[in-house]
Amino acid sequence: MTAPVVVLVGPPGSGKTTVGRELAERLGVGFRDTDADVEQRAGKPISEIFIDEGEPHFRELEVRAVREAAEGHPGVLALGGGAVLADATRAVLADLPVVFLEVPLGDAVKRVGLDAPRPLLAVNPRARWRELMEARRPLYLEVATAVVSTEGRSPEQVADAVLEALELEPK
Repeated sequence: MTAPVVVLVGPPGSGKTTVGRELAERLGVGFRDTDADVEQRAGKPISEIFIDEGEPHFRELEVRAVREAAEGHPGVLALGGGAVLADATRAVLADLPVVFLEVPLGDAVKRVGLDAPRPLLAVNPRARWRELMEARRPLYLEVATAVVSTEGRSPEQVADAVLEALELEPK
């Protein structure tokens, strides 16, 4: 089993993909995003999976993608915002270096945009984002080895903070 060097979790708009790519480059490792894995396996965007098969089916695909990536990806791994909802996913993350990227609502809205194809944020995105965070924050904290705030920071500064929090040296 080859485990990831860093796993990033957090809500939509926290910068998991952008920061993850930056970290992978600095550490000289690959980057993998489980949302992209799910889309590739399903052959369609996540928004269509939600519409066509529903959220439960998407979550099943997501658990499988997280498990496979956690067991075979030796680089930086970014998880979808809701991946931590599954007990099975939290169990997989238990012994991994997980960083919760914490982001304030205003920053998340700017980054995600209000028209992005994110099925759980389609109606009243600000209120829905708050609801999602209330439900998910304890789960992000449960799996996190470290918490890094993204507030007022560039992706490069967040990557610096992640490296520092996990005591990792860039290549």
